[in-house]
Amino acid sequence: MRIVIIGANGQLGSDLSIALSKYKPICLTHKDVEVADFRIVNKIFRKYRPEILINTAAFHNVALCEKEPLKAFMVNAVGVKYLAENCLYYKTVLVHFSTDYIFDGKKKRPYIEEDYPSPLNVYGISKLAGEYFIQYILKKYFIIRTSAMFGVHLCRAKGGNFIDTMLRLYKEKKEIKVVKDEITSPTYSLDLAKQVKELITTSHYGIFHISGHGFCSWYDFAKTIFKFLNIKVKIEPVEAKKFCPEVRRPPFSALENKHLKILGLDRMRPWQEALKDYLKKKKLI
Repeated sequence: MRIVIIGANGQLGSDLSIALSKYKPICLTHKDVEVADFRIVNKIFRKYRPEILINTAAFHNVALCEKEPLKAFMVNAVGVKYLAENCLYYKTVLVHFSTDYIFDGKKKRPYIEEDYPSPLNVYGISKLAGEYFIQYILKKYFIIRTSAMFGVHLCRAKGGNFIDTMLRLYKEKKEIKVVKDEITSPTYSLDLAKQVKELITTSHYGIFHISGHGFCSWYDFAKTIFKFLNIKVKIEPVEAKKFCPEVRRPPFSALENKHLKILGLDRMRPWQEALKDYLKKKKLI
């Protein structure tokens, strides 16, 4: 298979490059391709003619999306449209990553693929628009929604994941404040990459939720991290509206891997087990 990975030096892209190494994927970074530029996107397709195009590129700084909505839509929606149009012309299967933030969090139990989306912020709206462009243009695609991702490799846009942030704050402050009223499904990017590797060898096209099993608040996630590290630290639970009032976020956005389970393909693990493996890989425990 000729596979092209866009965003191959990011947190997820790096793990996808490793998981798919036997296929010798063509690994492109932001320096190689700007998805919001149709000419550059088309040049990539003409040069490599991929059978599978994996897009991990996104503008996912949620707070910054509120301030720069045009950029958010150019990358997360219009850029995805450009990819889908070229996939249609070159008969390429598109693998695209979306987010739990397309939901409003009012359901109070894990979201399945059929649940109606209702995003609360610019980031979620722009990502949902990208999904709609794919569904409008293509028949052969994998839209993969995931959540609260953490991985060994650096997140290019954010500079680090939630675990990195907690460890940095532990060194800098006597007390750490963490949101208590936002529930999510932490997802290890290496597990996600391995799951994607298995999924894309099938013809089960469509929308898939792929996240770690179970869910927790960011506060409970932080407590679990320090528990596994055997570190005693004071953590204060705070309300999301006090912590980051400028952005509305879903209070409950946990995902259930329903479609994977129906197909008998769900290989994801409980988030606690994945977290332990991550900490071991980082040589922190």
